[in-house]
Amino acid sequence: MNETQTSEHQLRAEIEDLKRQLEQERSRTALAHAEPEAKGPTARTLVVVLVLVAALGVAGYYYGYLPRQRREQVLAAESQASSESLPVVNVEKVARSSTKSTLILPGNIQAITESPVLARSSGYIKKRYVDIGDRVTAGQVVADIEAPELQQQILQAKAQVEQANSSVQQADASLTQGRSNENLARVTRDRWQKLFDKGVVSRQENDTYQTQYDAQHASVLALEKAVAAAKSNAVAAEANVARLNELLSYLTVRAPFAGVITVRNIDTGTLVTDGSTLLFRVAQTDRLRIYLNAPQGDAPSVKVGQRANLTIPDLPGRQFAGTVARTANALDPASRTLLVEVQMDNHGGALLPGMYAQVDLAVPRQDPPLQIPGDTLVVRGNGPQVAVVKPDGTVHYTLIQLGRDFGDHVEVLSGLEEGQQIAVNPGDAVVEGVKVKPVLNEKNAGKRS
Repeated sequence: MNETQTSEHQLRAEIEDLKRQLEQERSRTALAHAEPEAKGPTARTLVVVLVLVAALGVAGYYYGYLPRQRREQVLAAESQASSESLPVVNVEKVARSSTKSTLILPGNIQAITESPVLARSSGYIKKRYVDIGDRVTAGQVVADIEAPELQQQILQAKAQVEQANSSVQQADASLTQGRSNENLARVTRDRWQKLFDKGVVSRQENDTYQTQYDAQHASVLALEKAVAAAKSNAVAAEANVARLNELLSYLTVRAPFAGVITVRNIDTGTLVTDGSTLLFRVAQTDRLRIYLNAPQGDAPSVKVGQRANLTIPDLPGRQFAGTVARTANALDPASRTLLVEVQMDNHGGALLPGMYAQVDLAVPRQDPPLQIPGDTLVVRGNGPQVAVVKPDGTVHYTLIQLGRDFGDHVEVLSGLEEGQQIAVNPGDAVVEGVKVKPVLNEKNAGKRS
């Protein structure tokens, strides 16, 4: 500023010097002419005046206008440097979540019906008719079992039936004889009772025949029970024959329902044991089901009949439609999740049982919450918070209540308002009350839904 004042003083001194020279020139001109009133200024005088005026203009430009312009530029540069000295902070605006909640859960694809086919009769595989991957219909013969000892067991059981029937006949004959003896004892008892009443026989003789009748009556009751037991034995023997005949029918192995053979564990000549040897496994794959485990927070929004979209990592770009068929209506106390079953048609056979799938359950929301990027969250001892940049550029840390965490963004239940600007990855320089220069992160704007 001292250099500028010196230049102004020099300019004023030069101007005063030029004025004195102009006055001196005018005085000389007046003395040289006798009649100055009658004559106008000479050409030499006009040239001198013009030169002086031009000199004054050039001097004013270089010593007046240019220094002032330089001072204004210096002041502007100082103001800009002061503005640019504020720390620059990337900010994002608080936006509202989408009205459709996206719930993506992993699941395993299973056949709608899958059943093992076990041997019901012991023996050797006489012949098999299907292999893995073959499609079968309900009741189709898939294998034959050979069991010669089963025929002998049936003959033995039939012999036991005949023996039991003979026992029944023998018991009937004994019962008939017992009833005859009972009738004879009753007649004898009645006769001796009349003789006793007339005093012809003694009481001891009468009591003897009375007791004999009671013994014969008890014997008849026992024979009736024996007949019933013999008949029961005969029925049991006949049931055993029926069971063996049923096992004989199981020598022909049939498919329980229409489907595809997924497992084959036997071949011709394999020894199989009743009830323990797995022959085949049949799966019905024209319709599939997927089991999901919905978290507790999302369980109330999953309803039966809700649409579900399936994506397979191995089939990019393709989606498959399904429907929520049923839910457990109770949370698993160990995992706090709700078991959900999704069913879908698979007539084209594009999907296979055992595949891994991601199921998207789109749930509409009436009042979607706010959401913020995950890199704006600051977790401290007093709870989660964010750095809110006010309209005047000052920073204020606000405590918030978090909702669901989606990784790249987090739902906020309270503490913020839509449209507020929050700092992204606030550093150590971004403290409470500091003034910053916010820069909106346009690259990520609009990515969140």
